[in-house]
Amino acid sequence: MPLPIPEPREAGFTKTTPVPLYWVRYGEPGRPILILLHGGPGADHRYLLPQMLHLADTYDLILYDQRGGGRSRATDNSPIGWRDHVADLAAICHESDVSRPSLVGYSWGGMLALLYSIAELDDSSLPKSARLALISPAPVTSVYRAEFDANLRARGNAPPIAEERARLMASDLRDTDPDAYRQRIFELGVAGYFADPANATNLTPFRVVGRVQQSTWASLGDFDLRPAIKRLAVKARIVHGRDDPIPAASSIDVSRALQADLVLLNRCGHVPYVERPQELWEAIDQFLASTDAAASE
Repeated sequence: MPLPIPEPREAGFTKTTPVPLYWVRYGEPGRPILILLHGGPGADHRYLLPQMLHLADTYDLILYDQRGGGRSRATDNSPIGWRDHVADLAAICHESDVSRPSLVGYSWGGMLALLYSIAELDDSSLPKSARLALISPAPVTSVYRAEFDANLRARGNAPPIAEERARLMASDLRDTDPDAYRQRIFELGVAGYFADPANATNLTPFRVVGRVQQSTWASLGDFDLRPAIKRLAVKARIVHGRDDPIPAASSIDVSRALQADLVLLNRCGHVPYVERPQELWEAIDQFLASTDAAASE
C-alpha cells in the first residue's frame, strides 16, 4: 500500500490565474527553490508523493495542481490547451517570486517544462528557466506518442494482468471491502507502466480528468518539438526507464537536441521514483548539486 503523505508547510491558491491553482510547499524556507511538475495532463500533484519529497530534504519544493485537475478544477468545460498550462506556470513563478525557475518535470510535466522553455524564446515576459530535470518525459512527437499508446495498451492487456483483472471481477471484494477493491482496480489500471507490475501497489492512487487530458493533447496537433528544443540553451538532465512504455528514442532525441546527459535505468518502467528511487536520486541529486551555483545567479 502507498505510504502516507505528510502535510505541507504551506498551501494555498494562486490569485492571478484564470482558474485558482492549488499549490503546496515542502522543505525549509530560504533554500533554493524547485518547482516540481506532475504528469497527466489532468492529474494532480499528490501521486508524486511521498517519494518525490526526497527533493524537499535539500530544496524549498513547490508543487501545484495544474489547471483542470486535482483541486485546481475549472468551473466550466472550456478546452484547456498547452498554452494555458505554460501561462499558469509563469504565474506560479511570478507569485512565488521565482525569477529563474528550476523545473523538475515528471512525464507530461517534463513536456510542460520543455514547452515552457520553448515559449520563453519568443516571450520576454516569461521568467527564464535556469535548468531542467526531466524524469520519464512524455513523448515529444505525435509518432512517439502513438507508439507509447500502443505499448501501454499491449502491456495493460498482457495475460498476467488480464488474468488478475478477471479474478478480481469474479471475486466478491467489491461488496466485502470496497476500499480494497478500488485500490486493486487502480493498481491493475496502472500496471502496464511498470517493469514489475507488483510495484504498482506503492504508487499513490490518482485520477485523470479525461476532458483536460484530451483538450491539452489536441492543442498540440500533429506535433514534433525536436526542432524547437534544439533552439534551447538550458542545462538539463533526462532520466528514462528502459522498460518505460514511452519509447526511449524520444528521450534520446531530447538529450541530443539539448546536448544533455541521459540516464537510462535498467529494470525500470515509467515510474522510477517508485521502482528505482536510489538510481533516480543519484542522477537527479548530482545534476542539481552541480548546477546549484549557476541556477542562483
